[in-house]
Amino acid sequence: MQSSFTSLKWFNFFVYGTMVLFTSFFQLYLQDVGMNKLEIGSVISLGALVSIFANPFWGIWTNRYQNIRRIVLIMLTGTLLLSQLVFQANTYEMIYISIILFFFFQGPLFAQSNTIILSYIDGTTYRFKSFRLWGSLGWAITALAVGPIIDRTGVSILSYLFAALLLASMVSLLALPKLNHSIGMAPLPFRGFGKLFANPFFLCFILFGILVSIPNTMNTTFMSLYISDLGGSKTMIGLAVFLSSILEVGVFVLCERFLKRKISVLIGCLTLVSALYVLRWWLMADATIPLEVALIQILHSITFGGFFYVGAQLTRLLVPRPYQSSGQALYTLTWSGISGILGGILGGWLYQNLGALSMYQGSVFLTFIGTLGFGFMWLFVIRGRYQPVSEEPALVEEVEL
Repeated sequence: MQSSFTSLKWFNFFVYGTMVLFTSFFQLYLQDVGMNKLEIGSVISLGALVSIFANPFWGIWTNRYQNIRRIVLIMLTGTLLLSQLVFQANTYEMIYISIILFFFFQGPLFAQSNTIILSYIDGTTYRFKSFRLWGSLGWAITALAVGPIIDRTGVSILSYLFAALLLASMVSLLALPKLNHSIGMAPLPFRGFGKLFANPFFLCFILFGILVSIPNTMNTTFMSLYISDLGGSKTMIGLAVFLSSILEVGVFVLCERFLKRKISVLIGCLTLVSALYVLRWWLMADATIPLEVALIQILHSITFGGFFYVGAQLTRLLVPRPYQSSGQALYTLTWSGISGILGGILGGWLYQNLGALSMYQGSVFLTFIGTLGFGFMWLFVIRGRYQPVSEEPALVEEVEL
């Protein structure tokens, strides 16, 4: 069993290491083959669009067959084959077609890797964060190591690095034993969406969250190109990604240990984190050398880690218990789906037509509006005007303001 948990750690390490290649360096490949910023943003936004349909598709099959190891192995195989098709495509049309198919297999891997962890540690003394830490290490260390390699060999080496890490992920997955218990996945949450739209306070939280998360998508998509345009090397890009993720797990642990589960406290924290986002984008717009951009990414662990954790906890308090699954699904959908689509296209248009400075200035504006919105929500709560929405009277008493 100990060797099984070791394999589980390495699986997360290699999966996250594989994904950081695509998230942080693939844009450089697209630029190298002649795409402009708007076209690159459009390609990346396809991933967010496809994931809206891919996540429930793979969730249904996992729930039906109760063999998540086999399902993820199919996803990894499809990702491997289609990634090579993407890198071998010689026309823009072929790139778009292959990238859509690629995202269909690759997009839900993060969610499925979390499900694998939870399934294998069920009934043991192991904790989720100890395995998730290996994913963050894989993300950070791979980015730091790959940058110098690409500097020396060129961006075309990405296809081989991608394939090597995917194969390592598959080997680690095959080393895991077959589960002897059901996965116990939650049913699909879409039936509860109608109830959520009758909760105006929760909808305001979602709307302001979209305004804050769109600039985050812009930065994720175009930061590597920004560093390159400032004269930075691939090594510097790897350093920036390393600094953005190495402290992420620590932020989650601190939030878990010290943050009070009160609506007023959580919305107040969300307002502060959003204000830090404003500062982050203002600093990015003011940066003049690649090293400045890399150092600013240290704020990512606080802003992204804090926002996503606090938002998930706040969703639990704002949504009645029977619709918790729907609330979390909608929160994740708006953060990674809707914001991903809008951020890729809007960021690409701004960068292509007005430049990186305007893109980050636009990010400051959008995030500032979101911060003001959260601030007004916080005032609304502390003045006692918020009333929890619940389908069951007993649930109202459990929500602490």
